[in-house]
Amino acid sequence: MKNIVWIFIITTSCLGAYAQKETKPNIIFILADDLGYGDLGSYGQKLIQTPNLDKMAANGMRFTQFYSGAPVCAPSRTSLMTGLHTGHTPIRGNKAVKPEGQWPLPATSVTIAEVMKQAGYATGDFGKWGMGFINTSGDPLNQGFDEFFGYNCQSEAHSYHPDHLWNNSKRIDFPENPKKENMYAQDLIHEKGLSFIDQNKGNPFFLYLSYILPHADLRVPDNDPVREMYKKKFNEVAIPKPLKTNNYRFEPYPKATYAAMVTRLDTHVGQVLDKLKALGIDKNTLVIFSSDNGPHVEGGNDPAFFNSNGGFRGVKRDVYEGGFREPFIAFWPGTVKAGSTNNHIGAFWDMLPTFAELAQTPVPENIDGISIVKTLKGKTGQKKHSYLYWEFHELGGRQAVRMGKWKGVKLNVITNPDAKLELYNLDKDPAEKNNIATKNPKIVEKINQFMRDSHVENEVFPFFAKK
Repeated sequence: MKNIVWIFIITTSCLGAYAQKETKPNIIFILADDLGYGDLGSYGQKLIQTPNLDKMAANGMRFTQFYSGAPVCAPSRTSLMTGLHTGHTPIRGNKAVKPEGQWPLPATSVTIAEVMKQAGYATGDFGKWGMGFINTSGDPLNQGFDEFFGYNCQSEAHSYHPDHLWNNSKRIDFPENPKKENMYAQDLIHEKGLSFIDQNKGNPFFLYLSYILPHADLRVPDNDPVREMYKKKFNEVAIPKPLKTNNYRFEPYPKATYAAMVTRLDTHVGQVLDKLKALGIDKNTLVIFSSDNGPHVEGGNDPAFFNSNGGFRGVKRDVYEGGFREPFIAFWPGTVKAGSTNNHIGAFWDMLPTFAELAQTPVPENIDGISIVKTLKGKTGQKKHSYLYWEFHELGGRQAVRMGKWKGVKLNVITNPDAKLELYNLDKDPAEKNNIATKNPKIVEKINQFMRDSHVENEVFPFFAKK
């Protein structure tokens, strides 16, 4: 009898392990570019239509206190990929290199794509990279991706009608496109992403849809009926062309165009979700949507008109909440509770350990992220950060810490590391209007210590002025 019992246990145990191995979820991370916290209907937007993302939130989990990696593109995306905050990331600014692209991730970096590939996942990135040119250590193909299509250089991604894109290491030229505007790159990138899902529907995959919408230039195809709809809705009159456009394309109807770009992004997300359902893999696919930083003011965009920062202080490049508190929606039918709202405090560097746990593969050592799988699955015992840290290397240098309800901000720290810290109670003052540092010296000192502990100097991206 004991032998029979043990045979049964061993058999069922093996079957359980086999079943567990076979049910590794697909993971799709959709990253908007310069979309604000308040740009979606599910986050309070009143003027722009985002029905698909609102439906995704209604049938998934809407996070209200989730943060990007930085208030600008490259360091934010590096934080996402490496599981490190910007005091530790190898890339901490938008540093351009010749002939094209940004400063590359070093070969020693361990990215989400590498972790997922090691776990047996097919990996693809479609959109904007910005972490190393072709054939450098930062090339997406050298950082764990099987396939890449889109803009290698984030500066090139300022144009929706580029003269070239990259398919892995092959340059795809569109020589007449900048003038004739016959190929809207975002749409082509999206189509390639959908094809990746089709090609990998039978095996686990990690898909990083690093879309460029709604970053400036403000541009949609000329025949876009949604733009015409918004022009009428806003009663928008064409503005005169300014003397300077700061290298961005002039758009005479900036409000209608920005709104149309956000709605176009929403349509793409809806098509991704429809594709998963049509293929019958939606219940085994975690889809996360977020943005790399707060809303931009380039190209004539007016985030105040739309309340794009959701009432928070600041926009892109600020370390106040509006600069990097982002919409963050998780959708996984049957696993993530539909219609749930979660106030868990997390950040982009949590994605690497989260995806590694779901892929049943070891988490790299010495990262800053914490897996949020328990939160996603509605389980108790979710580990929390004691604090979150950011540093920003432009505009004099800025630092920020989120510690529970407290938020600390320091400005102009490159030349003055001992700059006075601003302190806000986000529970009572989410718009960061009332600096209460003088009333809370112990909290100020604790946050200052966190800032000192979190920054490790980087030779390529030095922060503090050398004395």
